Amino acid sequence: MPFPIKVCVVCGEEFELRPGKPGFANRCPSCSEPEQDDGLSSDTFGSDPEAAAARRRAMRDLLYRKDS
Repeated sequence: MPFPIKVCVVCGEEFELRPGKPGFANRCPSCSEPEQDDGLSSDTFGSDPEAAAARRRAMRDLLYRKDS
């Protein structure tokens, strides 16, 4: 039994939908590849204690400020 033929929603290319295909079922294998990491991860932001303190202070100010 042949695999179903799908059309990629990103590039419009036809591809066979195989059971072990990684990524989305409506995207071809080349469009399903993970995007390149730009070097900014959650660990990068969380490792700076000064930035974390500034974020906490800003969130506190936004959440608990009095509108007057």
